[in-house]
Amino acid sequence: MKVLGLVIACAAGPAPATVTNALATRAAGDQVQLGWTATGAVDVYLAYAPDARIADAVLVSGADKDGKALVRVDATKRPYFLLRDAADGAMTEVSERIVPLAQGSNFRDIGGYAAADGRHVRWGVIYRSGASAMLTPDDVSKVNALGLRNMVDLRSDEERVLAPSKIDGVPYSAIGYSMTTLLAGMKNAAPQNGATIYRGFPTMLAPQLRIVFDLLRRQQGPIEYNCSAGQDRTGFTTAMILSALGIPRETIIQDYHLSTAYRQPQYEMPHIDLARYPDNAAAQMFGRYQDNPAMRVAQPLKEADGTPFLKGAFDEIEAKWGSVDAYLEQEVGVSAADRAELRRLYLH
Repeated sequence: MKVLGLVIACAAGPAPATVTNALATRAAGDQVQLGWTATGAVDVYLAYAPDARIADAVLVSGADKDGKALVRVDATKRPYFLLRDAADGAMTEVSERIVPLAQGSNFRDIGGYAAADGRHVRWGVIYRSGASAMLTPDDVSKVNALGLRNMVDLRSDEERVLAPSKIDGVPYSAIGYSMTTLLAGMKNAAPQNGATIYRGFPTMLAPQLRIVFDLLRRQQGPIEYNCSAGQDRTGFTTAMILSALGIPRETIIQDYHLSTAYRQPQYEMPHIDLARYPDNAAAQMFGRYQDNPAMRVAQPLKEADGTPFLKGAFDEIEAKWGSVDAYLEQEVGVSAADRAELRRLYLH
């Protein structure tokens, strides 16, 4: 019996780390704070390419058991971290959710989210953002380092004229429409957001979604798509992408609400002189927005009862098409086979 007990103990070996809740946040200009939950030791590796292999990475913390590490990084590059279970070699990749820009707003990666089947969205291939009209030269360099291959601008004609992007050299797509389409859901050109506006998104943004999904199907990424704040039109677009990838609705809503923390309204559009644009409805709306002290801080994206504005879009889809899958197939042209292929390409 003693010999049998010894064999069992040896076979058990070290407890697997089972890494969960991995998180990376910028602690300083060249330092990233990592945190995770694990039952055993974890080896931490640093790389500067998404989907990097251990051979392409540098060990920065070995057999780490305290669930945290402060890592010095190259501030000019986007870092990716591989958390390897020291016992069985299982790998978890994590990066910063937000791309740290001095004068950017809400520029973030939708990687890392867990799908219902246990796979995760690949990091470094799909970015969502607010407008990029006020990026500094250093910011532009950081964005260029992402290797973007396509951008899709969800903004209106007026917004694109008032605040042209500073990201040059990347193939760029946009669908023309007037801001008055959105202003129809607002009173007196005042920025009053809500579920009513979102109910119009499934129809209004279908042409833009066709472009985004076509790029994803053809692997024309990394891609970036944006509106002005990176929260409403961009939030709806992100919800459709994550839905197609099989990400649970709860996770989609959590990502949607991150805009309240990550927006920097002062960097989304240059200051507008209302006197110069007396007949421009978009300029008047954004000018009043800029002059309203309450709107200089990102506002929560929910109704007074706590209901997310995004629910308005989901309600509209379910009422008219029956489900998000049916909407994507009938209105956007993304079939069940397309969704399966997208999951193969963008989950791992």
